Amino acid sequence: MALKNWIITILVVLTAGWMVFDGTRAMFTGDYVTPTKGEYAGQLGPWADLVKVVGIEPRSTMMKTVFVVYGIASLLAVTGFVSKRPWGRNALIAMAILGLWYLPFGTVANIIVLILLFPNRS
Repeated sequence: MALKNWIITILVVLTAGWMVFDGTRAMFTGDYVTPTKGEYAGQLGPWADLVKVVGIEPRSTMMKTVFVVYGIASLLAVTGFVSKRPWGRNALIAMAILGLWYLPFGTVANIIVLILLFPNRS
């Protein structure tokens, strides 16, 4: 597998895997992983402000479900991509676009994934 495909895979597995873990954990314990000390103790990341703007409560069951479903779908997409399924690349592009809201790390990771999926063609 080419280096760029490894980078894509690692970025997607890290972000999607974290979302599945954090969303599932939040469903069972009641909250996401947050800092326990310091200035940001108990606070969610910048993504929470973004979803509030569109009317979704970040700690709602719906948002926790979005985390898990999005994470699983992204993991399936990267599996299709790595196994060279005809739908894999397009599914991964769709999931990367849909994941741009996950500020800050998800946004950066998905932008890198999109850049690597669309190399310059001469």
